[in-house]
Amino acid sequence: MTELQDQMRSTSVNPNSSRRVSRTEDLGPCPIPGLAPSGVLHMRVKEGSKIRNLLRFATARMEGEGKDSLGTSPRQVVFTGSGRGVTKTITCAEIFKRKVGGLHQVSKLYYKTVNEVWEHSQPGDAGVTVQTTVPAICILLSKDPLNPQEPGYQPPQTLTTEDLCGTCGGMHNTPHGPPSAKRLCMQEFVCSFTS
Repeated sequence: MTELQDQMRSTSVNPNSSRRVSRTEDLGPCPIPGLAPSGVLHMRVKEGSKIRNLLRFATARMEGEGKDSLGTSPRQVVFTGSGRGVTKTITCAEIFKRKVGGLHQVSKLYYKTVNEVWEHSQPGDAGVTVQTTVPAICILLSKDPLNPQEPGYQPPQTLTTEDLCGTCGGMHNTPHGPPSAKRLCMQEFVCSFTS
């Protein structure tokens, strides 16, 4: 049984005869110290977010296709998510690190408060506000170096010669599998004709 169901029972809200009218989250400050409010791309990941849409947008902005009002591309991106969106947030950050490459990372776990207003299906009954505390994560990925002494810091991934294409020397998509799996250049056809 979830914490929300326990709290709803204690406040006499039956989830079968009630419906959620609204849900608001406490939008406290980001737990990463020294994060500038401008020049950072904020990506809010929710339970129903599509990973490919989030990554397509974030990758385009970081690689210069989408510029802000000052005409510059962001050098940092922050992925945040809470509740059931935490695992999807981590997945987005990990895929993004592999796509862009050379990114420093700082991750912070924290809790945030969620307020839900439930309305009874019977007319005349007053609604109930339920307040819960859910886990949340904030992941900063930066092209610029970050403080390595900061708890939650991860340096950029270092590439080995096995990660590079033998034909063109570039880094391309690699097949999933055990570390001994053969690396495959997705542009091998193109590379063989240009040399």
